[in-house]
Amino acid sequence: MSKTSVNARLAMIQAFSEFMDSGSQSATVIFYEGVQPADTSAVADSNNALVTLVFPEPCIKEVTPAYVEFHPTDTGSVIKTGTATWARIFNGAGEVAADLAVGTDISLANTNLALGGTLSTTSIKLRP
Repeated sequence: MSKTSVNARLAMIQAFSEFMDSGSQSATVIFYEGVQPADTSAVADSNNALVTLVFPEPCIKEVTPAYVEFHPTDTGSVIKTGTATWARIFNGAGEVAADLAVGTDISLANTNLALGGTLSTTSIKLRP
């Protein structure tokens, strides 16, 4: 695998941050139970959605040569009891930006979510 220069990574990260804030809505992250789709083009099963969190606008807190960091989300209400196994981030236009495996790509204090409970994120950093 080839390595990219710092300037190339910065350009990719900057483009990603602009993609995240595009559209008329706020960017969101939805946590799901069940099996994560093979790639971001697969439609997520809405019956497996546990909670939706909304980012402020702009959603990007910091852009560095190594990562892009999102601002903390709002606090969302859990709509279904289940174990969060993966999450999908959408930009402000509702387009899929990234899928994250819970426990590998993103950590939660408790992955077992209860109906009526709440969840928020304090920090999400994506690395190219």
